[in-house]
Amino acid sequence: MFLFSETFIIPILFISITLVAVALANHYSTKQKVIRKLSKLPAKRISSLKTNVFSRITGKALHIKEPLIAPYSKRKCIFYSIKIEQKKNSGKSSVWRVLVKEEKTQDFFIEKGGDFVIVKPIQNPKNYISHLVIDKRVSSGAFNDAPLKFEALLHQYNLKSKGFLGFNKQLRYTEAIIEIGEEITVAGIAKWKSLKEKIEGYNYSKIVELESSDNQKLIITDLPNIKSKKRICL
Repeated sequence: MFLFSETFIIPILFISITLVAVALANHYSTKQKVIRKLSKLPAKRISSLKTNVFSRITGKALHIKEPLIAPYSKRKCIFYSIKIEQKKNSGKSSVWRVLVKEEKTQDFFIEKGGDFVIVKPIQNPKNYISHLVIDKRVSSGAFNDAPLKFEALLHQYNLKSKGFLGFNKQLRYTEAIIEIGEEITVAGIAKWKSLKEKIEGYNYSKIVELESSDNQKLIITDLPNIKSKKRICL
């Protein structure tokens, strides 16, 4: 009876611990943190934003200056995040080692119904948390040569798709961007400011900037359909 119980209890405990670990990792992931924080904020109209109130806005991302260019897809954007990894085998196990992890962003507008908000992310020290949806994946492996476009990208980062003996390395690339005109959601502390330079199509002398503070970072994401637990504020 003891042996029978032990035979089943140990695998069940192992599975339970694994499921708990996965659930905790998911709960504390950046994606879930962003969703939890944004779901607590009501969606607001730009014209209704109040100074010094942490607020959430959804609208189209527009560039202020010359847009960034995504490394692989070459699309114009105001934010991109890329990662290049190589699979390394060690005995019976394997792990993906990060070779390149790069994130770039710039000041941008959010436009909604003819109204504008300015957002100014800072990378060092970082004043925002973000989650971008991956919209480009590329890989290579033993029987899968790296596409020419991927080869060019690897060369840009001083990497090669083949090893010392000429065999393909097992590589993978992910790219997530906020494209010009893409609908995104941003939350920050609203500050009404006098407009120094005229914005085409915008006829007001003041504009809102969403800012961060020591205790509250900006939140930036292109995740769609984040439901708010509070009603929209007009």
